[in-house]
Amino acid sequence: MRTADRTDLLGFSDIVKIRNRVIDMTSRGERVLRLEGGEPFMPTPSFIKDAMKDALDANQTRYAPSSGIPQLLDAIREKLKSRNGIEGDVIVTSGGAHGLFCAFQATVNPGDDVMLFAPYWTPIRDQVRYSGGELVRVPWSETRGVDDLSAVLRAHRTEKSRVLYVNTPSNPTGDVLTRAQLQSVARFAVEHDLIVISDEAYESLVYDGEHVSLASLEGMRERTISVFTLSKTYAMTGWRVGYLVAGPLWMDALKKLVLNSINGVSTPSQFAAAAAISQGRAFTESMIGDYRERRDRLVNGLTEAGFKVVPPHGAFYLFADARERLGPDSWKSMETLLSRTSIAAVPGVVFGPEGEGFLRMSFSTSMDVIDQAVEALHTL
Repeated sequence: MRTADRTDLLGFSDIVKIRNRVIDMTSRGERVLRLEGGEPFMPTPSFIKDAMKDALDANQTRYAPSSGIPQLLDAIREKLKSRNGIEGDVIVTSGGAHGLFCAFQATVNPGDDVMLFAPYWTPIRDQVRYSGGELVRVPWSETRGVDDLSAVLRAHRTEKSRVLYVNTPSNPTGDVLTRAQLQSVARFAVEHDLIVISDEAYESLVYDGEHVSLASLEGMRERTISVFTLSKTYAMTGWRVGYLVAGPLWMDALKKLVLNSINGVSTPSQFAAAAAISQGRAFTESMIGDYRERRDRLVNGLTEAGFKVVPPHGAFYLFADARERLGPDSWKSMETLLSRTSIAAVPGVVFGPEGEGFLRMSFSTSMDVIDQAVEALHTL
């Protein structure tokens, strides 16, 4: 007896392993300055929690339509139209990770190549492999300062390339593709008839420049599946609500995948999500200053300690070059940093070979922890 072969294509997240180790250390009373995480530092706003309570009091606890409750779908469509410039069919998912899983399953055939910018969010590798595809990595380092990315993408494209995955703002690097860059990505996708999966999990966390949704650009509406989540924008990581936007060609397949994987998202959570989207604009705008302050403080501290750090334009991660300070092996660098300073980080290599020698650190934590980390760096 053995498990199905396809489960061998999936791995366990190294980030989760590090998180579990840190939790074990803190449970034993050891000091850990936690910069390894990946969720907003503030609690979910009260008006969102109140919407959940109201839904429970109103007995909104039965099955919802598998595509989403009307109130949430209406709020999403209005938000997409006013803030993203996107129109299309919408379906609610159990967070962004589930949305991405469905998107890859709907678009990737065995033997297809999936192009993506690297370093990349680790689970993408497993999701692509589980769909039968292979990764074609385009280094983020080749995109910086280049307005037209056509030549960069063309240099990496293979004859089997079918899907292009774009994550901007990016986890783990914090890169944000400009409008000009995304327009060149759109032209490339049209020229080579590529399907695009646009991961916009950090759409609200942009400190320099603007967020542009690929599906809003010329020629992209019908070939793009846009993936959104409420986790980062509204501090709702544990609520597991996201949504997909796509044209009619993809929606039937996406609906079948959602129906057969989760049937539908928690009904009370959807009422809370509707409140978040319709009432949460002020909250999302207010948190940008808090994140920018933390970013700048940690960037300065790491730079003074001998790390090379490019201030990220979006998301809430720093991707620090540790090679000159701690050596070329990012796992060893992580261990050295933890043992000498109590700072927990994530080895860059877990985000792909392009991340070797780097460390990902989240500045989504309290200013007290940031200040302690900066002080601890003086002892490195």
